[in-house]
Amino acid sequence: MKPTDPSLERLAAARTLLLQPFGLEEANLQRALASVFEHRTDYADLYFQYTRSESYSLEEGIVKSGSFGIDQGVGVRAVVDDKTAFSYSDDISEEALLQAAHTVRSIARSGSAGRIRVAPQLAPRSHRPLYGTDDPVASLGAAAKVQLLERLERMARARDPRVRQVMATLASEYDVILVARSDGLIASDVRPLVRVSLTVIAEQAGRREQGFSGGGGRDDLAFFNDERLQEYARQAVDMALVNLQARSAPAGQTTVVLGPGWPGILLHEAIGHGLEGDFNRKGSSAFAGRIGKRVAARGVTVVDDGTVPGRRGSLAIDDEGNPTSRTVLIEDGILRGYMQDSLNARLMKTSLTGNARRESFASLPMPRMTNTCMLSGDADPDEIIRSVKKGVYATNFGGGQVDITNGKFVFSMAEAYLIENGQIGAPIKGATLIGNGPDALTRVSMIGNDLRMDAGIGTCGKDGQSVPVGVGQPTLRIEGLTVGGTAG
Repeated sequence: MKPTDPSLERLAAARTLLLQPFGLEEANLQRALASVFEHRTDYADLYFQYTRSESYSLEEGIVKSGSFGIDQGVGVRAVVDDKTAFSYSDDISEEALLQAAHTVRSIARSGSAGRIRVAPQLAPRSHRPLYGTDDPVASLGAAAKVQLLERLERMARARDPRVRQVMATLASEYDVILVARSDGLIASDVRPLVRVSLTVIAEQAGRREQGFSGGGGRDDLAFFNDERLQEYARQAVDMALVNLQARSAPAGQTTVVLGPGWPGILLHEAIGHGLEGDFNRKGSSAFAGRIGKRVAARGVTVVDDGTVPGRRGSLAIDDEGNPTSRTVLIEDGILRGYMQDSLNARLMKTSLTGNARRESFASLPMPRMTNTCMLSGDADPDEIIRSVKKGVYATNFGGGQVDITNGKFVFSMAEAYLIENGQIGAPIKGATLIGNGPDALTRVSMIGNDLRMDAGIGTCGKDGQSVPVGVGQPTLRIEGLTVGGTAG
């Protein structure tokens, strides 16, 4: 690698924060890995992490709370067949490393000591940079961060006198990780992350409704220029004002048109989790054993792409040190593959996809999504609306629930409208979308040419771990979904 290789620059930053302050060098990491292999073990790794995070929250015109934290530590993992042992410590020292290594090697196969299978030397591997390495926490002073939130509040209130309350949060994170593996790889990444969240409450004639918006990405706080803040204010206020006019949603089975961008959260939850390798290896996913078979309508192509520069869900390397990739999951309706970490890829005898993710050094990696989206089709979005005689147009979603084993989902619509005779009609409230993810894929009848990613607000939960993700899709027409409503 060249001396200016970004991979080496990130490795140098990781050494500075995670090794040198504690008197550690690569030789110490090698000794810890070798200690694991005093018993018969297939694979072992060390995961070091340093995270500095900060947030400010505004309510009633005042920044009422703020937080700042530093978290650091190391996780040690050993793998034998399909079994994993794991230990972690917030004490980064050789003594703690060796103690953790001694703990995890208890998973080793019974019998005498195995061969020392650790690579003789740790060696870095080049990977592409997808974002900068500046610390976003330090990119603005405290006063400027408070002023940013106050400016956002003024923008929201200035849009309409019916705005009664504004709540906003500014969060930034500087995350540095280093992975050392028994196969000789040493890799690191520096991961900035910023986010603004905005909620407004508008009131008219005693009725109150809310709207929300926000965004972010792997950048510093300069990302939030006035143009972006104005757009967040417009989106949140407009949603609240629309909801003030909304009427009770009708219930029943109908044609549903999903707008582009954030409605891709439905795709993420109802379909994406079912395409993660662990669920399919264990046979608990509705997609298990269906590679090469039709699982969606023609034209439906779904990808998971961790390589999009600057996106919230992007990673230069995953949490096992492997490069992320653009993985085609469904191609023209045919299931092509699953998202994999090293354990599940090995057991399923398939290729890695760079989807190993963990919440922190205190968590085990597992296959997770990065940026998951459905690709564009060839239909004009206006044409899709005009094609619907009667239906519902959903442009924004709130919370939802999904059963991975069968794909059944229930999602609340945060902003939705009736479609009547090819025209967008009255807004509706209290609507939920009920269906089955795999079944809904087969009901897609029109795919727009307007793929859009979300603004950078997504967080995904799985087995108690939360990680940042991205979602996206074009405008979609789906036949025969059930809408749960409140109209009598």
